[in-house]
Amino acid sequence: MTPLKEWLRPPRSLLLILFLLTLISVSAVAWFGWKLLEQERMVEAQRAQERLEQAADRVSATLRGALAETGERLSAWLANPPAEGKPAEGLLLILTETTLSAWPPGRLLYRPFRSPEPEAPAEIFADGEVLEFLQAQPQKAADWYRRLADSPTPEIRAGALMRLSRVLRKMGRPEESRTAYTQLASIPGVRVAGAPAELVARLALCEISAGRAAAEALQADLLRGRWHLTRGQFEFYWSAVSRLTGRDAPAPPPAEPVALSEAAALFWNDRVRAETPRGQATVWVDSHPFFLVWRAIPGRRAVLITRPSSLLPTIAPPGEVFAAAVDGEGRIVAGYKDSAGRKDAASRAAVRTAAESQLPWTLYITGAPSLREAGTVARQRYLLLGTAVMVLFLIAGTYFIGRAIRREMEVSRMQSDFVSAVSHEFRSPLTSMRQLSEILALGRVPSEERRQVYYETLVSETVRLQRLVESLLNFGRMEARARQYRFEELDAATLVERVVAEFEPQIAPAGRHIELLRATGPCTIEADPEALSVALRNLVDNALKYSPDRPTVWVEWAIENRHVAIRVRDQGAGIAPSEMKAIFRKFVRGTAAATANVKGSGVGLAMVRHIVAAHRGEITVVSQPGQGSTFTILLPAATGGAGLQPAGRFSIGPPASSVLPQPKANTPAAGPCSPNETTP
Repeated sequence: MTPLKEWLRPPRSLLLILFLLTLISVSAVAWFGWKLLEQERMVEAQRAQERLEQAADRVSATLRGALAETGERLSAWLANPPAEGKPAEGLLLILTETTLSAWPPGRLLYRPFRSPEPEAPAEIFADGEVLEFLQAQPQKAADWYRRLADSPTPEIRAGALMRLSRVLRKMGRPEESRTAYTQLASIPGVRVAGAPAELVARLALCEISAGRAAAEALQADLLRGRWHLTRGQFEFYWSAVSRLTGRDAPAPPPAEPVALSEAAALFWNDRVRAETPRGQATVWVDSHPFFLVWRAIPGRRAVLITRPSSLLPTIAPPGEVFAAAVDGEGRIVAGYKDSAGRKDAASRAAVRTAAESQLPWTLYITGAPSLREAGTVARQRYLLLGTAVMVLFLIAGTYFIGRAIRREMEVSRMQSDFVSAVSHEFRSPLTSMRQLSEILALGRVPSEERRQVYYETLVSETVRLQRLVESLLNFGRMEARARQYRFEELDAATLVERVVAEFEPQIAPAGRHIELLRATGPCTIEADPEALSVALRNLVDNALKYSPDRPTVWVEWAIENRHVAIRVRDQGAGIAPSEMKAIFRKFVRGTAAATANVKGSGVGLAMVRHIVAAHRGEITVVSQPGQGSTFTILLPAATGGAGLQPAGRFSIGPPASSVLPQPKANTPAAGPCSPNETTP
């Protein structure tokens, strides 16, 4: 992706005209598409509203029929209660003045009134309780309770067994206490301490035996509504049994049976108002709505308690419409009112008030997405898709045209810079050669020694010019993929030393030197010696040019992960992070070259990349501005090498006072030709 600052470089006027034309075209296409889409939406909205009105009439009629059918079933159940397990939804109650029956039985956890089951008067056991509590004579109290436990009256026998079991537990006789509680659990239809005798006995047995299975069975019976309990009794026994099941905190009972039981209690407490032969009402239990429908005959009433939502799925199948029933206070008792996230939902809703529909609720009917006609949806999608494709084509075309213009301008600029740089590179040796040739031709040489110096200078400038020409020709052949490589097995140390030795005559007079970190073991590679020498020569030359104020450049080699690594390190100007990749492209020169006025053609690193790639290798660079750069050539090793041997350093040029930077702590493990890490 081209940075924004690159796009803002000249030619700005051409790019601005291209941008404005694209903006106008995109705006026109988007405006026409929006107009067509708005017209399509208006037509579809009218059709949708008509469908909603029809759906509202259908839903109202269907719901009235469902309520009428429910009333007929209630009238039949009033005369003949249904079989166990019916009705499938909700809870059916048959009420008399003093009794309440529920179908199915397991859905009513507790009753709104106390059980009429008999319980023995407390006065019968007064003498035994005096012995137990006031006189602290548990054995005599136990004997007293045993005599009463033989009574033929079930409620007296149950009260005596409960007290006998209690005394035996206090006396530390758990087996006898367990036997008494077992006898108590077998007496049905009586109460002790205000609760069913069987429930009291089973809870005590769970406490004595600490059996989790028995506690879970007792909890299951509580959920099936096995005993006639009040709400307080149910909550007490549920909490006690939950603790015996091993849970840290008592688990709450299921919400649905609790809510049904609360709704039954509300109807029982308000049964005076329900004296009318027929009726229906909505009650709320802990923010949960319940719908009550009742029918009555003298002395007997039948009421069905159910969720209002159980009626709506039959009248508003999912995927067609959203149907919502709302009570007089605006609370949704059933269904879904499609208003969240749709600003136009109110204008596209069909409303039927309770007076219009003769229902207990106000109905809101809103359209579901599936109500739209398939053809209309397809046309809208094709229209949007076509508009989007046209806009994308315009934007993409503009981007690629602008990018092509920018690249052409950039290539033209780089080629111009390249011609200028190469011309300057040619001019310097040619000027020197012309001046020296004229001096020699005119016989103005003062001495024979001076003449020899001029000849040597002519030779060096000729070599320099020849290398420049060969470099350009080699780069051209590499770009055209016409360069032929002749690979042979060679030692990296020999190659590096030979290339570095070529720089000695140039750097020695300036007091500079190249320090080598070499190993005595072989680092063998398969390479073209001429091509690889060109690559290494470019790296060393760059290191010298970009660190003119530093006397030392380092060259080292080692085996790393079955590769021969040849590194050229300097402490010069460094490379900006944004230029790390760009410097390996042709004609590209970094900002450091312009800042330091370093001469060059801009093809050296590109040629290095070509050569290393041809050797199945990799060229990497690590650099920080102001701290120097390290270029690394990684080439596949031809052999595994020998064992690690002592290594040494030697320098070309005069010794330097600067110290070689210490290797980093995360340097890879050395191989056979690893360099010695001791200081000189």
